[in-house]
Amino acid sequence: MSTQPTPLSRRRFVGAAGLVAGSMITRPLFGQNAPSNKLNVALIGVWGRGLAHYDSIAEENVVALCDINEARFPDALKRFPNATTYIDWRKCLDHKGLDAVVVCTPDHTHAFIANWALKRNLHCYCEKPLAITVDEARTVRATWETKKGKLATQVGMQRHANPNFNRVRELIRDGAIGELKAAYAWGNRQIPRPGYFPEEGQPPKGFHYDLWLGPSPFHPYNPAYFSGGAGANCLSWNMFWDFGAGQIGDMGSHTMDLLWNAVDGGLPTSAEAKGDAYNSDVTPVKCESHFELPANDWRGPITVAWYQGGAMPSSPKKHIDLTQIGHGAMFKGTKGFLIADFDSRLILPYGNDADMSYYKPRKKEDMLPDIGHFQKQWFDACRDPSKPTACNFGYSADMIEMMLLGLVAYRTGKKIQYDGKTGKSPDTPEANAFMKKEYRPGWNIDG
Repeated sequence: MSTQPTPLSRRRFVGAAGLVAGSMITRPLFGQNAPSNKLNVALIGVWGRGLAHYDSIAEENVVALCDINEARFPDALKRFPNATTYIDWRKCLDHKGLDAVVVCTPDHTHAFIANWALKRNLHCYCEKPLAITVDEARTVRATWETKKGKLATQVGMQRHANPNFNRVRELIRDGAIGELKAAYAWGNRQIPRPGYFPEEGQPPKGFHYDLWLGPSPFHPYNPAYFSGGAGANCLSWNMFWDFGAGQIGDMGSHTMDLLWNAVDGGLPTSAEAKGDAYNSDVTPVKCESHFELPANDWRGPITVAWYQGGAMPSSPKKHIDLTQIGHGAMFKGTKGFLIADFDSRLILPYGNDADMSYYKPRKKEDMLPDIGHFQKQWFDACRDPSKPTACNFGYSADMIEMMLLGLVAYRTGKKIQYDGKTGKSPDTPEANAFMKKEYRPGWNIDG
């Protein structure tokens, strides 16, 4: 199967080459450009989440488009007529003069493309989740550690730009509920599947199904994997073990981000989980995971929990119905609770001494500034990698590693201890097998 630029791109390439060459800048090491220059950007995955990036990347120099479905190229080329098209992201990453890449592919290729991009000194924006196994998260983070301050990274948890994320963080840090003791996040999405779809039909012409499978084990084609619309196609395949991490990689990444941003979490020292009966094909719908997080420089050790598919934490008061919040977070402190969704928060003082006299709100001028446009924050950091991004690969890898460790504990059926330095469970060796997965021959995450 060809992995070269498609015939469509070759017809356009001769005419576009002069434009691309004329606008191409000399890229210093690690792609740092003067603020006045446009970045040479590749969009990998031009439909689905890729559509959400069109406006932001249009302000840069889009030189490459990549998708396994050639039928998506005509519309994409209407917006970016000077781009070269590719069907194989491995070829796309070697596009001459490339500065930055936006990754909007299926979840099971995220860690691969992100790691390859970093190793090619490319700035990388990757849609969530950053990984679907513990080992993938650790691999990407290890590469990112060698590029900090040189490359800009961002994981597509764009709800992080909501001002409420900062307000929740300030309230927790400033002691509005006293000393933090525990935090909980949940999501109510439920999409049950009995198992992988059976073989049905053939991929349409120009649809490169083998490249869609990528590193995952082979499963026969079935159109049901691709039945959703542009904003929901992922819900057709991300619950299968070989293609995603279920709800953890879906809305779980957004919702845990609300919690993670407030608690300054690190890798857990233990994990335990329970839920639906184990299915070797499909991730659980109903499940809850519990973690122990060590102390940091402003709080003591805490417990963190994730609930999904109908599992819920207990409400602090009978008259507060947490199930009315589809995706939310709750924080427990010595003086009360804070309950939040993406856009709002509620403080519930608790106990006779929770009179709020201990809490001193910060001044307006000391409040955390708004992030602004989430994608543009990354573009600003591409030009000056000393600038921060809200969801860089360090922050995001730690968060998803913890979440994925919950699935490891679920599969072992017992509480496991975890060594964040080695990525192993010292007391449950059988858990280590679930922290990674086998890839098809010819696919290497190290790039």
